Amino acid sequence: MAKEKKPTIDVDGITYLRIPVKTHVIQPTDSPAEVVFQYVKDIQQPGDIIFISEKAVSVTQGRSIPTSQIKVGFLAGFLWKHVTKSPHGVGLRNPYSMQCAINECGACRILLASIVGAIGKLLGRRGDFYRVAGPQASGIDAPNTSPVPGFESNVSLGPKDPDKVALAIKNKTGLETAIVDINDLGGVVLGATPGIDWTLIPRILKDNPLGQGNELTPFGIIRRQ
Repeated sequence: MAKEKKPTIDVDGITYLRIPVKTHVIQPTDSPAEVVFQYVKDIQQPGDIIFISEKAVSVTQGRSIPTSQIKVGFLAGFLWKHVTKSPHGVGLRNPYSMQCAINECGACRILLASIVGAIGKLLGRRGDFYRVAGPQASGIDAPNTSPVPGFESNVSLGPKDPDKVALAIKNKTGLETAIVDINDLGGVVLGATPGIDWTLIPRILKDNPLGQGNELTPFGIIRRQ
């Protein structure tokens, strides 16, 4: 049974309330700004901050791709087997997600990243692959890692233009907004409006208040107490 998330957290002596917002299953036809506005218009308060999962944004951009639409080539079929298992998730240790990384970053860059990563392992270093491949590769989630109905077998790519998406949400709601990649091991801000502190938000969300399961809470509100 999943451990219940606490609604509040103290950071630097300040208490923040995190309010997960339950929605319908986000679809490719949805607009992030319209969806957020629909569900927060009656509960938002001045000074609130919106944080929205990168997976929800990716779905609306057509970047959640069924494996049936992904043709795995020779390079992906070879490389995925050599990806190190990570506590952070499957990542590119899957032929479909590796193929998507090649499609996103280019075969030459992924091959170079693989060579540099292999050398790094011999030297006792970790993370060289993703440092070379870049955030487009590190933001890819493998199939069968999403519990959201209808998207279980999809590969999820990182969102495009997250700063632009965040600004559209702010323009609709009036609230500062951050697009985040958060899980039970931590997280990062991928894009945000100018008023967001990129280092503070991950600390406020470090226990992943949206959850890892099928809660259908793709975004939430941060409210200073």
